[in-house]
Amino acid sequence: MAGQADFRDTVGDRLPIVIGLVLVLAFLLLMTVFRSVLIPLKAVVLNLLTTAASYGVLVAVFQWGWGGTLLGLSEPVPIESYVPMMMFAIVFGLSMDYEIFLLSRIAEAWHRTADNRLAVGEGLSRTARVISAAAFIMTAVFLSFTASPTVVVKMLALGLAVSVILDATVVRLVLVPSAMFLLGRTNWWLPRRLDRLLPHVHA
Repeated sequence: MAGQADFRDTVGDRLPIVIGLVLVLAFLLLMTVFRSVLIPLKAVVLNLLTTAASYGVLVAVFQWGWGGTLLGLSEPVPIESYVPMMMFAIVFGLSMDYEIFLLSRIAEAWHRTADNRLAVGEGLSRTARVISAAAFIMTAVFLSFTASPTVVVKMLALGLAVSVILDATVVRLVLVPSAMFLLGRTNWWLPRRLDRLLPHVHA
């Protein structure tokens, strides 16, 4: 028991550090690739919302017992201490996958037309079907693992399935295009001094 308590404390102490480091690196990478301050900021915030929503579902199902019987649980169970860290790493990676795929197409259209409205529409139309199909396949795979007799596997499977569904529908196909449409040319703002400091790479 003492060893488990120490492990939980260690994971709890390191989780904010891991999250902070990943967010900073993701922000810097996206800012460098897309030459923008608002685009990476929006991506980080929305990816955090996806992760938080999936955490909420896990708490509701496993700790509060909402619909637990559908997963073969006879009573509420605590969430294992390492599950949030594992989920954050996987969910954030999957979210960034969709984000970069969508933003790359939008950025291509923006550089070609200099019309933000047209760029957002074209980027969304070129990626929506691919993102939806990929999300459907991944969700089906993750949900299949909820049949596992191991509770931790059920937790990870349900959390990942929920995060993929939310990210591919609400976030990637609604919130991201809507935010970029409303922000207009501001999406592509980057201070000149910062632009000179950052290396030039292509998405």
